[in-house]
Amino acid sequence: MEFDPIYSDATELAQLIRTRKISPVTVIQAHLDRIATTNPKLNAIVTINETALEEARAAEAALESGSQKVGPLHGVPFTVKDSIDTANILTQRGSPIFRGRTPVEDAVSVARMKAAGAIILAKTNLPEFSYSTESDNLLTGRTNNPWNLDRTPGGSSGGESAAIAAGFSPIGLGTDLAISVRGPAAQTGIVSLKPTHGRVPMTGVWPREPRRFWHVGPMARSVRDLKLAFSILAGPDGQDAFSTIGARPDAGIGSSPDRQLRVGWLTGPGFGPIDGEVRATVQEAAKALESAGCAVEPVTIAALERDFALDVFLRLHVNEMKPAFAKATAAQPEERIFKISRNMLSTPETSMADFIDAEQAADRLRDGFAQYFERYDALLCPVLPIPAHEHGADKLTIDGQTVDPTYVMAATVPFNVTGLPALSIRFGTSQEGLPINVQLVSSWYAESTILHLASIMENLSPVKGLRPDI
Repeated sequence: MEFDPIYSDATELAQLIRTRKISPVTVIQAHLDRIATTNPKLNAIVTINETALEEARAAEAALESGSQKVGPLHGVPFTVKDSIDTANILTQRGSPIFRGRTPVEDAVSVARMKAAGAIILAKTNLPEFSYSTESDNLLTGRTNNPWNLDRTPGGSSGGESAAIAAGFSPIGLGTDLAISVRGPAAQTGIVSLKPTHGRVPMTGVWPREPRRFWHVGPMARSVRDLKLAFSILAGPDGQDAFSTIGARPDAGIGSSPDRQLRVGWLTGPGFGPIDGEVRATVQEAAKALESAGCAVEPVTIAALERDFALDVFLRLHVNEMKPAFAKATAAQPEERIFKISRNMLSTPETSMADFIDAEQAADRLRDGFAQYFERYDALLCPVLPIPAHEHGADKLTIDGQTVDPTYVMAATVPFNVTGLPALSIRFGTSQEGLPINVQLVSSWYAESTILHLASIMENLSPVKGLRPDI
């Protein structure tokens, strides 16, 4: 079978480049060609790095000269969500308000990828201000799902998820407030990791509010790429205080556990309604882990039943995020403000009594998960309650119940409220041919546990190697 750089993962590309079996120029050009032919259907890419080929030639020259030690991603392209600053490359945050904005410095996460030798290929689409479960805005428009153009690739890292799924990029950076790297990964069938809160600095990412819920995380097509990216991205930067808190060793089991791993699986209660196909996929994933030697059993988590995490999040974040939106949109004409900001600005603030009650509920959720992880190494659960839905849906029907679109976050937001690490990986396909991912969660700072379990699932996956036909 002829080698195809478009659907090779970053780890393989790095090895082939390092051993001089393929040129980084060839790799970059192949991805640029793929974007040129296919992005018009998806609108996942919003800005091309005009110096990408020049940087690839420099990477090739460095290999030829042998004059410098090369990094683990030397010559490999990566893409970046357009809320993450990139030096000398447009970062417009999905809004005409920031049209033409060009940072002078890279975000810390971008700088670390570049220091590992990776080359920025392009910036990817997002909702206005990264604040929606659909990637649509007044500046760069709407992104489509490569599995079905009539469906959303999610948000807020929907452009990133669509780009990676469609072969525009092997690996990229997204951000996650309540769903935004894991949900889009599920809607397009790729993998993503939301590390423990603070593991990866948010320096150079906007908006920062509410800082205690925002995360930066890698998105890719293979688990080994997530592991590699996490090793590059994690660690304090001396600027983000939360990342200083996260300066501690991994608390997981690594890739060679010396005992049987304990995994609980859960599809409810506590997540709201879940589609039958999604529940069945979680159960199949549980069986796969059991067949691999894990101790697997269904569980309930009382804290999730007592305090609905989506409600807790919605009550907490408005008071913290609304001022940032008000500042960004101040004195702007109405035609430059998309519906996302308008909705936020018109949302009533949470009363002090309700805010304090929500804070206490968040603490109860943290306590509940601390108790859970005393008994189990990981939790297996849904990412989304349904596969990718149609664009612009104002209501969703899930397992016979009609709910508003925020319910797509019901199974992801508990791990933003608590700061727990969570990973999204495909393990099924809907009757309509859409990806279905499952979510793996571990205790704080135990990312190696879910990365190990995900690698097991990847090897056993019934959908390994499937690609969108676009």
